[in-house]
Amino acid sequence: MAERTLVRRLLWFAGLWLAGVLSLLAVSAILKLLIPS
Repeated sequence: MAERTLVRRLLWFAGLWLAGVLSLLAVSAILKLLIPS
């Protein structure tokens, strides 16, 4: 049971990290479109 909860927690952290990275990429892309350098 403990191993299963640990795996679930690791998957949750991985999903949260992936969502953060994707949101940062989206924000940077939008800023590049709004402010062409």
